[in-house]
Amino acid sequence: MPEPVVIPRSDHPISRQHIDADALKVLYRLRQFDHIAYLVGGSVRDLLLGRTPKDFDIGTSAHPYQVKRLFRNCWIIGRRFRLAHVKFGTKVIEVATFRRQIPAGTEEEPAPVAPVAAPVSAVVDDGDLLIHHDNTFGTPEEDAFRRDFTLNALFYDIETRSIIDYVGGLEDIRAGLIRCIGVPEERFQEDPVRMLRAVALAARLDFRIDAPVLSAIERYHGELARSAPPRLMEEIYKVLRAGAAEKTFRMLVDTGLLAALAPEVPGRITEAFWQSLRAIDHYRRAFKRNPESLANAILMGSLLIPLGLLDQHHGRTKELGARFGTLPLARRDVEFLRQILMLQRHLRDPNASPRHKRGTMHRTAFPAALMWLELHGNAPALVESWRALQAEMSTQDPEGATDAPPALDMPRRRRRRRRRRRNPYGGGAVGG
Repeated sequence: MPEPVVIPRSDHPISRQHIDADALKVLYRLRQFDHIAYLVGGSVRDLLLGRTPKDFDIGTSAHPYQVKRLFRNCWIIGRRFRLAHVKFGTKVIEVATFRRQIPAGTEEEPAPVAPVAAPVSAVVDDGDLLIHHDNTFGTPEEDAFRRDFTLNALFYDIETRSIIDYVGGLEDIRAGLIRCIGVPEERFQEDPVRMLRAVALAARLDFRIDAPVLSAIERYHGELARSAPPRLMEEIYKVLRAGAAEKTFRMLVDTGLLAALAPEVPGRITEAFWQSLRAIDHYRRAFKRNPESLANAILMGSLLIPLGLLDQHHGRTKELGARFGTLPLARRDVEFLRQILMLQRHLRDPNASPRHKRGTMHRTAFPAALMWLELHGNAPALVESWRALQAEMSTQDPEGATDAPPALDMPRRRRRRRRRRRNPYGGGAVGG
């Protein structure tokens, strides 16, 4: 392995003040027990670019069950690769053991209870490079070289406060370049989702994609069909939440990746589709972090309705069923979208009485329905009036009465006393 480039604290802009306090707690506790612990991946990249990281992930020499022994608030998840999730309220700090790159078909299966995964060879077809399991632990150097792109393989050492670069990621960040670690054709066959991520990264960071990477995407974009559909759909939702959805989808069309995911979609795209994505991007960019208001159902509708794949008035999917191309849509999200769309006529009713408006606001889907109206309704004055009413009701009921339907003002019924039966066998009354 080559010697890494180490950038001391005086030569880079990352400060501990920019790192999540709970992530720092995890890093320091791992170091306290003599484990190597680095801030890794996208968080280091974003901090170098002056952006707010979405997550603060940690790489460590500690195995998952060693991490669990150090944190009572830790859960072990995953089968393809065991991860430790250290939870602080609703926040999760993901801690991954350093891994190494290995030939396809020799991956290790996780042991059910032991702290260290035991090697079990997987049976695969000859020439199949797709990674089925990934539980082979390694060193920081090996971990850096098994990552997807150079700008995602940087480490921040909390002890020395330096940046460690094994793969030339710092140079590529300065050049604004998305470059694979290793041979792009091999890396995309190992995990085809990397092609989608290359395009999403380039669009979000306004970087260019390295020519060999583009060539490999052109050749292997059909490999996306081999990836798990729910995982691909989750990547689509990430794209829609990143603030660069329009640019990403334009690049997905140009590279052939969108046709690989949803063959029917490129021919259906009109200006309404780009306007829908533009509205999502405009809303997302007003926040430093992903707002919870952008629920999956809203994002799904923003894709399907402009493409003519959903009945906007009844919320019923058309032609493709509950799918986006080859990707299935969660039934709960489809049902929630239906409720959002059904509420639109209530939100737009100019003759609605105050009582009817209050009832509408008590509906579970109301916040999301109002979000939809704000994004796609072209009625800012109407949205503002609902926001004002919402604020007024919150002032009147600070305990959150809008979360439940109002109680009817009905007189209380007097409880009737039970008559006591006489005991036919003597000895007084029965029961009571």
